[in-house]
Amino acid sequence: MSRPIASAASVGFRSDRGPVLASLMLATSLVALDSTIIATAVPSVVADLSGFDQFPWLFSAYLLAQALTVPVYAKLADTFGRKPIMYVGIGLFLAGSVLCGFAWSMTALIVFRALQGLGAGAVQPMSMTIAGDIYTVAERAKAQGYLASVWGMSAVIGPLLGGVFSEYVSWRWIFFVNIPLCLVAWWMLRRSFHETQQPRRTHRIDVAGAALLTAALTVLILALLEGGQAWAWSSMTSWTMFTVVAVLLVAFVFVERRAPEPVLPLWVFRSRLITAAALVSLLVGAIVMGVTSYGPTYLQDVLHHGPLAAGFALATMTIGWPIAASQSGRLYLRIGFRATAVIGAVIAGGGATLLALLGAHSSIWQVAAVCFIVGAGMGLVASPTLIFAQSSVGWSERGVVTGTTMFTRSMGSAVGVAVFGALANAIVSGAVTGGQAPDPVTLFQATHRVFVAVAVLVGLMLLGTLALPAGRGEDAPADVERIADQGTGSRTETGDLGAIPEPRLASGDG
Repeated sequence: MSRPIASAASVGFRSDRGPVLASLMLATSLVALDSTIIATAVPSVVADLSGFDQFPWLFSAYLLAQALTVPVYAKLADTFGRKPIMYVGIGLFLAGSVLCGFAWSMTALIVFRALQGLGAGAVQPMSMTIAGDIYTVAERAKAQGYLASVWGMSAVIGPLLGGVFSEYVSWRWIFFVNIPLCLVAWWMLRRSFHETQQPRRTHRIDVAGAALLTAALTVLILALLEGGQAWAWSSMTSWTMFTVVAVLLVAFVFVERRAPEPVLPLWVFRSRLITAAALVSLLVGAIVMGVTSYGPTYLQDVLHHGPLAAGFALATMTIGWPIAASQSGRLYLRIGFRATAVIGAVIAGGGATLLALLGAHSSIWQVAAVCFIVGAGMGLVASPTLIFAQSSVGWSERGVVTGTTMFTRSMGSAVGVAVFGALANAIVSGAVTGGQAPDPVTLFQATHRVFVAVAVLVGLMLLGTLALPAGRGEDAPADVERIADQGTGSRTETGDLGAIPEPRLASGDG
């Protein structure tokens, strides 16, 4: 028997929404565990398949595929419901994981990582969107804290598994471990989450917009990663590629303004709140990739620690993140979303400054402490800005807003890792000849440059949080206060589909 979501007063596993929350946490663990496992296994992967200069593509291919599909999945979710899109994401992630485990070359692994990214593009935003649907504004902080705790648990388990697999078994098991998780996540979601059937209408996929955006970002990442290596930065090739990127982006905006169902609706950027939240999310994605993609290289190849020790130091960032995120609700309900995000950006800025000051002989405890500070700051930035943006719209637009925010984060990660790769490769390619492995001094210079760039981006993130509307936001006072006061149970939201009832979940098996 079904009953409205609002009938459950508590946020936890014993409430009516508990099984749904548990299934969302497990689904989120697919993306979280994969991120933390591969970070510490990259040196082993590179040693087996070769190509230090190619390893940024392992992240870029995954993140680019994720970024480009997030807005598509978000629009489909607002039309057909969240559950079918989550199924598609889990299925693609499972297929990509199996193929990655059997990859025979770096090129094959990069392609299969892109397939994983296609699945992650649905899993991560759909988990957050469903949480936004079934919890009120006051409850979402605790619910997001549960979801954020998945990253903390994955931060401990992931690097440990990655180190164990790399040292004692094979790096291929970092992908095979996803197989049972995907199957259990699908089964739990099928049993616990039941949406009311949504009204169907003729749906048009924005093929032209998706193709233009894909082409623009692919050319941009190619230009960043290969510039200064395959061709000089000042060469005609570089200028041509960046010109092509600009033309494609202009064409993309032109197409989106006229598309019946744009892949990235431009109306969301008319809101000061959503635009600022998207900017912050973009920088969050880039900052996280700067630390997680080059932190293991610094710890293992410069400070000469093993994968397990490097995993521990890196884990402290994703431990600090959920701890801060779980407490952010109490803070933003007292002092507001913007003030909470600003405090988080200041804390992250302090940690990033210390990160840039790390030397060639710093202790692993110093690195761990710095990563924890950065993570704590990011936890106070990412969750409040996302919840603030979600609360500014109704059910029928919430998927698009969440998807846009996650898209910009994924785009920031994809482009950010390419920029960091260009900065690092500029030093490595200039100091290494004849295919030799970079020496520790060269790698320290490369990673140090990346950490300085991370500190600069955190400064820009602080400016982004200051651009958020004060208080509860000038963009969404009615919706935020209405949800906070009335809950989510009996309301309907008016959007593209007309009056749409909220999802309902069954108290029994499904």
